[in-house]
Formats: sequence, C-alpha cells, structure tokens
Amino acid sequence: MAAVAGRTAGFAVDVLRATSEFRTWWPQLATQARRIGVDSVPIAMFIALFTGVVLALQSSYAFTGAVPLYFVGTLVGKTIILELGPVLTGLVLAGRVGANIAAEIGTMRVTEQVDALEMLAYDPLAYLAVPRVTAGLITFPIVVAFAVGMGIVAGWITSTGLLDLSSQEFVRGLRMFYRPFDLRYALIKSASFGVVVTSVGCLFGYTTSGGAEGVGRATTRAVVVACMVILVLDAFWAVVLL
Repeated sequence: MAAVAGRTAGFAVDVLRATSEFRTWWPQLATQARRIGVDSVPIAMFIALFTGVVLALQSSYAFTGAVPLYFVGTLVGKTIILELGPVLTGLVLAGRVGANIAAEIGTMRVTEQVDALEMLAYDPLAYLAVPRVTAGLITFPIVVAFAVGMGIVAGWITSTGLLDLSSQEFVRGLRMFYRPFDLRYALIKSASFGVVVTSVGCLFGYTTSGGAEGVGRATTRAVVVACMVILVLDAFWAVVLL
C-alpha cells in the first residue's frame, strides 16, 4: 500500500514538473480536448436524458398525496445539479475516457514508443500525460453542464407530458430552492473528476508492463480505481463545501 501511494505521489509530482514543458504539451491540448470532451457529450447527454425522465416519474410517485406536485421540479433540479449530473457523468467517462487513455498509453509503453520519445529528447509525461489531464480539467465541467441541462429539460418534458403538472409549476419548484452556488458546486466536482479520470488512466497506462495482457490489466484497474476515487471525492466535496 505504501509503495502504491509513493508511486502515485511520485507520478503526480513528475506530471506537475512536466507542465513547464509548454511547447511539448500545448500542441496536443486541442486534440485531447476534442477526444476527451467533445466526443463525450453525446453519451453524457444520453445518460442525463433518461436520468431526468426517471427522476420526474419516481418523484411524482413518491410525492402523491403527501407533497405538492411542483416539488418534482425541485427534486429534479437539485438532484441532477448537485449529484447525479456530475457523478453519473464522471462514472460513465471513467469507462470511456479512462479506459481509452490507459489502453493507448499502455500500448505505447509495451511497444517501446514511450522509450522512443525519451530517445528523441521528449519528456514522455509532458507529451502524453499533461495534455490529457489538462483537457480533462477543462472539458469535464463543460460536459457536465450539458448533461445537467439535458437532465432538467428531460424532467420538465416528462412532468408536463406524463404528469399532471404545468410548465409554470415545474419551473416554480425548480426555482424555489435553487442557489447559484449549486452550479458552482457541480462544476468544482466535475473538474476534480476530470483530473482523476485522466490522471489515473495516464498512471496505469504509463506503468504498464507484461505485453497485451498487461495492457488489459492496466485498463481494468484504471476504470475501477477512477470510479472509486470519484465516489470518495463526491463525499469529500459534500463534507467540505456543503
């Protein structure tokens, strides 16, 4: 356990040091932002769409006869903004982005492409890790913002189309307990999730060994560890910021 913690800390320090190699990682940033962020928007919005639908239906079922129905808007808005939007998106992208990064860098490691970068006088971490982690930090909040918007719109459409609720009532409930800090909280969490998913993928990919089998192990571990850390960070931010 201590060895793993030491290796992780050392990797983090090396990545931070590699950020000074601006000319190496900057040209890669736009490409990684597209792959990590833009290409992830459709799946994030798909997940948020059905999350909003289910939340509206389940909250209506739970509130029947006990709580005014316009609280459906409150529950949908609060739950998607504060919790399900960032966390579900982070978990899904841990599988999509984290696995991709670990497999790609792991394959480069076992095929000695990382060693070739060192021979060409490139810092491998500046070339491979820094642009991916930076792109995750920048693009994850944007992806989550799209997901949150989609989830709320899906809840609104479901409430007005399938429930006995007007648009005015849904918006009333949505605005009733909304605070501007809610959105900031969601974006802070999602930025931290972006750093976790990309850095864990880079760590396990960069330290891969054992050929194709090793790449498979590294990819699986990257997804599992990233999901676990996301859940821990979710609790951490709730304690610290709420």
